[in-house]
Amino acid sequence: MPSITQSRVADRFAIRGDLLDFTGAPEWGATESSAVRYLPDHWLLIENGVIVGTQASGVPLDSTWTKHHNPGCWVMPGFIDTHVHSPQLDVIASYGSELLDWLNTYTFPAERRYADPEQSRLGAARFLDALLAHGTTSAVVFPTVHKVSADDLFAAAAERGMRLIAGKVLMDRNAPDGLRDDVAQAERDCIDLIDKWHSKHRLAYAVTVRFAPTSTRAQLAMAGALCAAYPGTYMQTHVAENRAEVQWVRELFPTARSYLDVYAQAGLLNPRSVLAHGIWLDDADRAVLQSSGAQIAHSPSSNLFLGSGLFDWRAAEAAGVAVSVGSDVGGGTSLSMQRTLADAYKLQAMAGQRLTAWKALHAATLGAAQALGLAHEIGSFSVGCLGDVCVWDKAVGPVALRRQEVAEMKNSGAVVSNLHEQVFAWMTLSDERNLRACFVAGVAV
Repeated sequence: MPSITQSRVADRFAIRGDLLDFTGAPEWGATESSAVRYLPDHWLLIENGVIVGTQASGVPLDSTWTKHHNPGCWVMPGFIDTHVHSPQLDVIASYGSELLDWLNTYTFPAERRYADPEQSRLGAARFLDALLAHGTTSAVVFPTVHKVSADDLFAAAAERGMRLIAGKVLMDRNAPDGLRDDVAQAERDCIDLIDKWHSKHRLAYAVTVRFAPTSTRAQLAMAGALCAAYPGTYMQTHVAENRAEVQWVRELFPTARSYLDVYAQAGLLNPRSVLAHGIWLDDADRAVLQSSGAQIAHSPSSNLFLGSGLFDWRAAEAAGVAVSVGSDVGGGTSLSMQRTLADAYKLQAMAGQRLTAWKALHAATLGAAQALGLAHEIGSFSVGCLGDVCVWDKAVGPVALRRQEVAEMKNSGAVVSNLHEQVFAWMTLSDERNLRACFVAGVAV
């Protein structure tokens, strides 16, 4: 699959449309929020890849600006996917298993193929181009246990100018042949990759523990030591996704208070820790997450598809735990963040909660950036952020077009108060077909 074509638009260019981003965290359940920054029919000004301001379309721009006209479109920051597996495009939409069976039946065979350098290289390019085609410009990614898979993923992200956080997966037990490493070699591989890629281009290394059952205590201790030795790195893993998985962890780590405590004991919880799922946590676990600064990468599509359970977003927020959102492909069924957020709404509704478009979109833009410590670079249109920007058609197809028409009719004369209805309808009905343009650090892809 050829890479998406990239070209710098100009040193100074302006994108015209209805600008929508966030300046803070929206309140739970509020359809009107001061945290929403909405600038209808404005120019977003980008110079040398960096956002330098906004300007009303009625104010003329001089001839030094190259203009990208998209009136009537949403212009938003590129999405941030905080939990996704690059090799699992091969197994997306695979039928019929809960988590542990699904891993053995589908995931592990797909990941074994990435030992082949050519498969690894092609897979990395395919995956990142697919992210961009869905409007995701930054991601926290699991490759495979093979060093080459992480190396190729970083190289492909550097070529595309993307903000990427990833690392070689650690698994030294309870995994099939071809997917196990050992503590000493895994440590050497991680250090090599950190030295080569961490803080280079727009890349960061994540110490990547698959999940507690596939790492020995010795490997978990090694991972914790790496986090301490390289404080700028991230840590990513899975936690408390599935009840059978939680029971298995209890059997493997009988002295741990909980699944999360396994990671706490190994020194793996810190403000740069990204833990996927977190469905089966209790109040004590949430207190530990809050005190450590670690975040939960909520993966609603995967949770629904695998029947894992209902994540209590409201309880996490009440406990002061940051919540971002991941597509979790291939357990998730689409790289589209809109589809993922629409599933999050449905999941929360099953739990008796109502997720607003503001809370959902914030978690996939500014909220994710803040949780990752990257709000100075991504997630909003604040001056100084890089020009990771997506332009979206508000409606595609007769159903969405009619829904948008009705929302706009209601919106006449009450622009702010009914904005949520328009955006919620867009979030629920749109997907990658709505993407009109995507820019990464000022580069059109």
